Amino acid sequence: MDRYGGPEVMRLCDRPLPTVGPRDVRIRVRAASLNPIDWKLRQGKAKPVLKPALPAILGCDVAGVIDEVGAEVTGWKAGDEVFARLEKDRMGALAEYVAADQAVIARRPRRGTWEEAAAVPLAGLTALQALRDVAEVQPGQRVLIHAGAGGVGTLAIQIAHRLGAWVATTTSAKNTELVTSLGADLAIDYTRDQVADRARDFDMVFETIGGASELASLALCKPGGVVVGVSGMPDAAFAKAHLPAVLRPLLWVVTGKRRRAAARLGVRYRHLFMRPDGDELAELARWVDDGSLRAVIHQTYPLTKAAEAFAELERGRARGKIIVTVGA
Repeated sequence: MDRYGGPEVMRLCDRPLPTVGPRDVRIRVRAASLNPIDWKLRQGKAKPVLKPALPAILGCDVAGVIDEVGAEVTGWKAGDEVFARLEKDRMGALAEYVAADQAVIARRPRRGTWEEAAAVPLAGLTALQALRDVAEVQPGQRVLIHAGAGGVGTLAIQIAHRLGAWVATTTSAKNTELVTSLGADLAIDYTRDQVADRARDFDMVFETIGGASELASLALCKPGGVVVGVSGMPDAAFAKAHLPAVLRPLLWVVTGKRRRAAARLGVRYRHLFMRPDGDELAELARWVDDGSLRAVIHQTYPLTKAAEAFAELERGRARGKIIVTVGA
């Protein structure tokens, strides 16, 4: 991308091989997956937090083969098959080669395809960190996952199920069979039913939609419960860590209604800014290999049709992940 905008700002071109730093590995890309953060970066909507230098190569999730290692890299060698969610200040997965810090890579699952491996990193880490690291979900607790048929939702259902939770999810009627096959105990058709009419008193709500859904999610929690959001406005802790000081008072104002509702209901709200983590990614790979976690692929595109892949992503109707294949 040479400028910010819609899918039309992307073009296929030749670029130099990425520089390999002392702690980096260079990966020959086999597949990459798209995530909402990719089009938000392309449109410039993430500028307050992430502002890539232009021209930039998009793509945060990658699966491929190491072909070069930096001087300080340990435990990795050329020929190792890996997958990763690239560092926050580094993109570039939609290319033949990408460089990544050794701290964010893991050996790709032995089970499944390159496309399935590429589908896991960002969505899987987001779900794992929301459910286990932030909410500390325990066996027997009640969890609601919004948008269960989406890229994050399909993995979150399986992870919550593995953690021993009773899992409800919102989806459309056509995806009920899918989400129940992934481990959802209750599928709620958001086109027909109100969640509160089907279930409430949740220990945790995984809020992946943002906007008005945040306030509704707070009301679905029991006192002492937590809503973990990834799409809406961030919270004070996020602002302190990631936003310029000049923007923090504005954020305090615009999130006032949410803060007051949480206090009134005795519920916590936490915003998750997922962190790349090779150790947690290796754990997810083990779960893929033991059969307790699987990626759902909506559609696959070649790199030459990346703009079409983005257009499909931005329609917001993907069932699982959208994949871009690169090398053979």
